[in-house]
Amino acid sequence: MQREKELAAEAAASLVEDGMSVGLGTGSTVACLLPILAARRLSIRCIATSPHTEEIARQLGMRVEPFTDIANLDMAIDGADQITPDGWLVKGGGAAHTREKLVAITTARFVVIADSSKPVDVLSGPLPVELLAFGLGSTLRRLGNVTLRDLPPSPDGGIIGDYHGPLDEPRATATRLSSTPGIIEHGLFPPEMVSTAIIGRGEQVEVRNYPRS
Repeated sequence: MQREKELAAEAAASLVEDGMSVGLGTGSTVACLLPILAARRLSIRCIATSPHTEEIARQLGMRVEPFTDIANLDMAIDGADQITPDGWLVKGGGAAHTREKLVAITTARFVVIADSSKPVDVLSGPLPVELLAFGLGSTLRRLGNVTLRDLPPSPDGGIIGDYHGPLDEPRATATRLSSTPGIIEHGLFPPEMVSTAIIGRGEQVEVRNYPRS
C-alpha cells in the first residue's frame, strides 16, 4: 500500500504549478505527498488542514500561511478513508475533517489521493464527527450511535467522535447530520466537492474525474 500511496502522491504533485495556492490535507497519503511536492521547489502558498501537516510542510521548506489570509485556493490535495464510484467520500480518520471540508469547498480543484484499499461500492461506518463541547450530552442523546474517541479536542476545540448509523443513503444522512445542532461537522464529502480521485493500484494509477458543480 505504501508504494500505491507514493504513486498517487506523485501524480497529484505533478498537477501543482508555480504560483498556485494549495491546500494540504492530513493523513498517511498526504505524508507521502509533502516531500514529493517540496522537492519540486515551486513558489506556492500553502494552507495546512492540521498542525501536524503544517509542521512537516514548514520543515520541508514550504510556505504555509494562515487560512485567514487566503480567500480562494487553486487546488487542494487530500486523502480519503472511503471513495465510492460516484464520488462520495468518508474522511476524518485523522480527525481533521472539519478543516479539510472547509478547504475542499474553498478550492477550485479538489484532488483526492488514495491507495487501492480505499475505493468501495457502498459507504460504511463509522463516520467521523466533530461535536461542540457545549451541550455534548444533549447532542449525543439526539444523535444516538456515537462513540467518542480518546483524543484531545481538535485545534478548534471540538470533540471528536464516530457515528455508527447507516450510510447507505449518504445524502440523506449528510443532510440530517448537518442540520443537527451540536454537530460542528461530519466526514461525509459529497461528489460535488470532488474534482479528481487518483488511486494507486499496484504500479499504476487510476484517475477518476468528477463533474464538480
